[in-house]
Formats: sequence, C-alpha cells, structure tokens
Amino acid sequence: MAQEKSQAPAAGAGFAGDVSIQEAWQVLTEETTACLIDVRSEAEWTFVGIPDLSSLKKTLVKIQWQSFPGMTVNGQFADALDEYLAGEGCPKEAKILFLCRSGVRSRAAAQALATKGYSACFNIAGGFEGDLDEGGHRGLKNGWKVSGLPWIQS
Repeated sequence: MAQEKSQAPAAGAGFAGDVSIQEAWQVLTEETTACLIDVRSEAEWTFVGIPDLSSLKKTLVKIQWQSFPGMTVNGQFADALDEYLAGEGCPKEAKILFLCRSGVRSRAAAQALATKGYSACFNIAGGFEGDLDEGGHRGLKNGWKVSGLPWIQS
C-alpha cells in the first residue's frame, strides 16, 4: 500500500490530541455519546478487518479520508461526516474518536471535523494495525488488533 499522506487542515480548537487504544476503548465503553470513526479505505475494511463494537451496542462509522489506490483526500469528508453525525443526533461536544491504519490519516480527519465545531475530536495513536516493527510489518507491535480489542474480518 502507498505510504499514507495526510494533508491535514490546521487543527481547530476542537482537536483534542491523541489517545491510546486503551483510552479510546474506555471512552467508548463509558460514554454513551462517544463514537468511533474508521477513516481507512474500503479495501482495508474488507481485507484487514474492522473494530467490532457490538458488545457496546454501538455502530462503527466508516468514511474514507483518502481513497485507494491514489490516496486522494476526500474533499467532502468533514461536511459528509458532520451531516451524518447531526442526523444521528450526535452532540457537537461528544467525544469523537478517529482510527486509521497507524494514526496518520485519523489525525488529519480529526482535525478536519474539529473545524465543523466539534469540541472533542481525538486521534487514536497506533491505529488499527499499529506501527511498523523492526522487520517492516504492521499488526505485531501495537494497535487495535494487537491490543486484544474485538475486531472482525470479512
């Protein structure tokens, strides 16, 4: 896969920084209005897997920040996500957690949504697959999958 490019807008006042995988799970577990946004590509959702929030009775929101294979940034991302969240009754002060493969795209996406007036947009450091290990592989060092949190694959 091509290296991730972020092209992030300037961070808005609502960009709250990074949280660990464990902190993200705790927020999702304890706060009813908190939601998880997976900004990876359709190919990643299909072939790598997705977080499983069924035990929390929550739905994972999937919206691409960039499209594979060219990794072109979705220029309508913030508007589309804002419209979706408003339609779901999500308050602008809810904690919104963003996830990608390693934490690069999700940071840019969190910053983008913060420009729409959301006050608690967080990037999940390490992402779904985590950082590269010494051998150049993901999924062995850190990230959602390695942490033992629930996930599914089609």
